[in-house]
Amino acid sequence: MRCTICEVGCDIPPGGTGRCRMYKNDGNGIVERFPDAFLAAFPVAIETLPVLHFFPGAKFLQVCTVGCNLSCGGCVSEILVGHAESLAASGTALTIDDLLGLAASHACNGIAFALNDPIASFPTFCRLAERAREEGLSVGCSTNGYMTEASALRLRELVDFVNVGLKGVTEESYRACGARSVEPVLRTIRLLHEGGVHVEISAVYRRGREDEVLGAARMIAAISPDIPLQVMRFVPFGDAGPGEEPTIYASEGLCDRLRAILPWVYLFNSPGTRYLTTFCPACGTSCIEREFFGPMGTHLSGEARTVCSCGHALPVQGPISPEIFYEPGMMGGYRVTRGLEMVWAILNCLGVQDQSVLAGIWARVLRTGMLGKELHDRMNNIDAYLDLVMDFAHQTGREEAGRDLCGYIRERLDYIRERTADAPRPRVYYAMGHPLFALNAGRFEGKLVEAAGGTYVNRAIVREGKPGVSISREEFLELAPEYLFTSGFLTSPEEDSLRYCTEHGLDVPAVKNGRVYSMHPSWDFGSPRWILGLMTIANLLHPDRFAFAIEEEADRFYRRFYGVPYRAVASNRSFAHPGAERR
Repeated sequence: MRCTICEVGCDIPPGGTGRCRMYKNDGNGIVERFPDAFLAAFPVAIETLPVLHFFPGAKFLQVCTVGCNLSCGGCVSEILVGHAESLAASGTALTIDDLLGLAASHACNGIAFALNDPIASFPTFCRLAERAREEGLSVGCSTNGYMTEASALRLRELVDFVNVGLKGVTEESYRACGARSVEPVLRTIRLLHEGGVHVEISAVYRRGREDEVLGAARMIAAISPDIPLQVMRFVPFGDAGPGEEPTIYASEGLCDRLRAILPWVYLFNSPGTRYLTTFCPACGTSCIEREFFGPMGTHLSGEARTVCSCGHALPVQGPISPEIFYEPGMMGGYRVTRGLEMVWAILNCLGVQDQSVLAGIWARVLRTGMLGKELHDRMNNIDAYLDLVMDFAHQTGREEAGRDLCGYIRERLDYIRERTADAPRPRVYYAMGHPLFALNAGRFEGKLVEAAGGTYVNRAIVREGKPGVSISREEFLELAPEYLFTSGFLTSPEEDSLRYCTEHGLDVPAVKNGRVYSMHPSWDFGSPRWILGLMTIANLLHPDRFAFAIEEEADRFYRRFYGVPYRAVASNRSFAHPGAERR
C-alpha cells in the first residue's frame, strides 16, 4: 500500500514500515506507529524557531516528536532523527491535552512544531493543530516541505505560519537527502502562500554552493518578494565534512548579493553578524534589531518597530511583543539539540553505544527539565562537569570508564592549575564568530582561560545572551585583551578575525602582537575533548611553563576514548562524534 503523506511515496507491505519508520501498514491502511505521543515541549520566543516577520517576540510552545522523511548529512536534529525509534519507545510521551495545558500555563500565543519535521507525525500534528485553534491559539511549524499536494493543502487549513527549509535547488542536493527534486517543495511553498499562510524560507548555504542559494532566491522572488529568506550558513554536525562550512565573511558577502534579488535576507549561524537585523528599505534605518541565539536561532536585542521613523511600513504580521521571553539554560529553538548532544558526547566517551540506554538518558534529561538549568550550570563549570561525567557513568553502569575519563582529564587539569598558581595572568578575550560577539562571563571557555593562567576579561561585560552578546568597538577597546580566542563551536579563521579587527580599528594588544587564535572545533566546550583545548590555551598563554605536544595528546585521547587515531577523522562541529571519516 502506498503512503501518500510525503513525496517519497513508500510502498509499504502489510506489517512493514516506510522509510521514515514512523508509519506502518496495519493491514487496513497506513497508520502512525507512535500516534499522539510528543517527545518534548517548552516555551520559546518565535525567533528561535526561527520565524522573523510574524508577531515578533511572541512566545510559543515549541513541540516535537521524532523522525523525518529525509536524511540529510550534518543534520542539527540528528538525535531526533537517527535515534527516532529508540526515543519513541523510551516511555516518555506528552499528549495533546498535556501540550494545551502547558501552552495555557506558560501564557503562550500559540504552538509551533519544530526540531523534527511534522510530516513524520502528520495526523498527530493535524489533531494538535485542530485542538489548538479551537482554544484560540496560533499554530505554526518548521518543515522541509517535501510533502504531497494533498498534505500541503491540509496543512494550509491548519497553520498560521510556516518555515520551509530548502536543501538547495538542484536534483543533486535533494538526492543527497533521499528525495528526487525541489519541485514538491516549491509547490508546497506556493500552495501555502496562496492560501494566506505566512511563509518564511530557510536555505542551507554550503561552501561552493552560492549559485544554489541565489537560484533559491530567484524562485522565492517569483512567488513573492515579501517572503523572508533565512540563509543557514552550513555548520558540519554529525558525519558532515568540515570542508562544506563557509566562513561568516563569505556568507555575509553572499547575503549582499541576495539582497539584490530579495529585500528580506537574514544570516544565521553567524554570531556577531548584523545580517539578522531588519533595515528599512526606504531609508536604511535599523527597525528590528536581532542577534545570534544558538544554532538556527536569533532573538530580539534592541530597537523593534514595524513602521520606520520615515513612515515606511514593514511586511511584518502582527504587533511586536511588549515583553521579550528569555529561555532558561539550554532551552530555546535548536539549542535543545546541542544540549542533548553534549550529553551524548559524554556517553560516547564512556563507551555507551546501546540505543535503548542512550534514549533512556536523553528521555530522562528532557523529562526532568535538566536542560533548563542544571545541565547548563554543570556544563559551564570544570569540576561540576567531571561530577556530571561520573553521574552518567553510574546511570549507565560504566563506572570504570568514568573513572578512566575523569582520571585522564584530572591529571592534566591539576598539573596546569599547579603550574599557573604563581604565574602572571595575561588579559584574554573570548569571542564566537565575529570579534565583537563576546561570550558570556560565566561560559565554560572562560573557565578554561582561568585554569590555564589567564584573566578572562569577558567577566567585565554585564549583559548576557545565548551564548553571548554583541559589544561596541569602545567596549572592546576598553577590555584591551592581550590574547583573543574565537570559540571552536562557531568560529572564524584567524585571518578573517584579524582583517575585521584591522578594518574596524580594533587595535588592542592582541591584534598588534598577532595573538589572535581560532580554537580547534569542539575542543573548548561541549565535549570531554575540552581538555585538549585547555592544554592548547596553556601552551599559548605560558610557553615558558608548558610545551604540551598537542597532536600527540589528541591522538592519545582519540585512541583511548573513541578507538580511532586522531588523524583518521576530519574534525567538524559535532560534540558527540570525533569527526567525519576522512575520505
